[in-house]
Amino acid sequence: MESKNPAEIVKNALEKAVEKVTDLVTPDVPGAPASAPPSLEEPTEPREPLPPKADQGAPETVTPTGAETGAPKTANSQQGAYLTTAQGVRLYDTDHSLKAGARGPTLLQDHHLREKIMHFDHERIPERVVHARGAGAHGVFVGYGSAASVCKAGFLKEGASTPVFVRFSTVVGSRGSADTVRDTRGFATKFYTDEGTFDLVGNNIPVFFIQDGIKFPDIIHAAKPHPDREIPQAQSAHDTFWDFVSLHTEATHHVMWHMSDRAVPRSFRTMEGFGVHTFRLVNEAGETSLVKFHWKPQQGVHSLLWEEAQLINGIDPDFHRRDLYDAIESGAFPQWELGIQVFPDTPEQTFEGIDLLDPTKIVPEELAPVQPVGMLTLNRNPTNFFAETEQVAFHVGHLVPGIDVTDDPLLHARLFSYLDTQLTRLGGPNFDQIPINRPHAPVNDMLRDGFHQHGVHGGVAPYRPNSLDGGCPFHAGAVDRAFVEVPQRVAESVKVREAPASFADHFSQPRLFFQSLSPVEQEHVIRAFTFELGKCYEQAIKERELRVLARVDARLCAEVATGLGLPVPEVSPDLPEVTPSPALSQLNGTWPVAGRTIGIVVDGDDPDGLDGVRTARLALQAAGTVPLIIAACGGDLPHGLVAQRTFLTARSVEFDALLLAAAPPPAPDARPVRDAKAGAASSTVDPRVALLVEETYRHAKAIGAWGTGTTLVDGGPGVVTGDPTEVVRDVLALLGRHRVWDRLG
Repeated sequence: MESKNPAEIVKNALEKAVEKVTDLVTPDVPGAPASAPPSLEEPTEPREPLPPKADQGAPETVTPTGAETGAPKTANSQQGAYLTTAQGVRLYDTDHSLKAGARGPTLLQDHHLREKIMHFDHERIPERVVHARGAGAHGVFVGYGSAASVCKAGFLKEGASTPVFVRFSTVVGSRGSADTVRDTRGFATKFYTDEGTFDLVGNNIPVFFIQDGIKFPDIIHAAKPHPDREIPQAQSAHDTFWDFVSLHTEATHHVMWHMSDRAVPRSFRTMEGFGVHTFRLVNEAGETSLVKFHWKPQQGVHSLLWEEAQLINGIDPDFHRRDLYDAIESGAFPQWELGIQVFPDTPEQTFEGIDLLDPTKIVPEELAPVQPVGMLTLNRNPTNFFAETEQVAFHVGHLVPGIDVTDDPLLHARLFSYLDTQLTRLGGPNFDQIPINRPHAPVNDMLRDGFHQHGVHGGVAPYRPNSLDGGCPFHAGAVDRAFVEVPQRVAESVKVREAPASFADHFSQPRLFFQSLSPVEQEHVIRAFTFELGKCYEQAIKERELRVLARVDARLCAEVATGLGLPVPEVSPDLPEVTPSPALSQLNGTWPVAGRTIGIVVDGDDPDGLDGVRTARLALQAAGTVPLIIAACGGDLPHGLVAQRTFLTARSVEFDALLLAAAPPPAPDARPVRDAKAGAASSTVDPRVALLVEETYRHAKAIGAWGTGTTLVDGGPGVVTGDPTEVVRDVLALLGRHRVWDRLG
């Protein structure tokens, strides 16, 4: 399964796919709210709606039954220069209800008031029970052709370019929760293939809390806020969560990942994705293989420090979605390589003693390497969050020829659950006709009517067999690319509510995971358990979870017990021997820096010092990063520079690295009554700049300085000084490792 020059395949296919995006001017700083700057005064001259922003896309204009219309994508948007009713009748006033005189009662006949308020009352749909908070983007997937030996799916063929929509999400929180909470995250991809829609609905953690879908309501009820107070929101640091997982020990492996840095990713762009389950692939010859799907981010797998995550939740709860949208707008298109681990399709469905049907188990990459099969690139932001990101409907049963399910009991429950939830959220069985959900393949399903039916179906015979519609639609054969379930033999048995004996091992893989982490990452896991359990009220729950940890790792258990002030339980004498998997650590290698944000502290009253800032800014832009200038106040600076952040608005967590071009004195607003961050008195440098430098250093980020900026640092690992060109070069090299890990040693 060697790749056929994947880089060249992707390069050629993407040139056309992103042509309309890349030929547009990329802004210096992302975040412009509209496609044109507003006028100072309210516009009064009628005009057509503004076009979408350069970074935005929209669902393809296909009909409810999958036919291309040829219409521009803006055809689904508002039309015309004048305000109308929902039926297209122009309105002369929408600011006043129809009343019996200026001071009289409102009249029942005001149909515009009724329509406007009715729609407003119903413009929210029920949020998802899980994965309620999400962010999405459009893109393209390009196949390498390297999967041909195991899978006949057309979208994996060499050079095949397939439109996609991807939604990232947290699991536990509501739509109004914060982005950087400690949580599992969803990574759901909708492939609009010409053979039908394929949904790969995965997570950023390769295992799950449970082995059987019948337990899904239990884990979610336990993880959600307590039902009496509806707190805590979007957190696992509470009694009901730990009560469940300490009793239900098959959750232990997922909990280990959940307590690791994987649960607080730096961004969606640096987040790995997994299909979780084992799937069955079929090639053109009808031969089958078992596989696990992996998404590998091209910028590496990176996380936040816990203190950063806590600060961000208050400073910018939209941190992850903002990062995704700004990166795409800046032209730093996020990319993930899709890979598969391939296993023989044996009757036992195991590999190296690992049960492939157990969703709480992984297969270490050292035993089964991940083989690349294609590249995903996100290159367009949504035009309308509700119409696209909020209404997109994924389903693990959306399969295409060449991809089939296995007998994983968690997967089977999901096959039922996803369809069921769409009926409630999206108002009926025709959710697949919402533009973002419409397939890009011809649809002739004989399904009729129901709520929100957009299709205007012809014919008189939506049944088979028929002769009145000429026999249409007809069954397709295998030669016609029909989806045919793999004819797997089902062993004779009896009806039971049991799990295989192989599902009973709940501790060897959590031990494997912990022992595969670097010392720094292990310390973060210890801290996470100590923090989360420290938020629990009931001592018995803490003690019970310590007993679980005693069956994973002796040091982990002892350190957490010490932090909680509890006795260390007796460690299991038969802890299994495991071989660490280096692939499970995030700290290996160096990575591209495109799309990373660099803060540059300047003194706006020092024109000479700003000359080096201009040089540094150009070098950073050439590297694909986003430099943001931080000054005492916003607005224009000498040399054509503009301050995008101020000492009041800037905080270390927004930046991946910091450059110090000056040591600016206290600004006029550096008063605690105006800004609490200015509480540390200083007569030489603005105290908020000192705090910015201190936090950046504490969070192990690269720092560079020149000129008077060098007086703000005392050296140390990851602190570089020199002329601006040298500093930028060295800081970019440090940034390739994400953090200066030596500081945390």
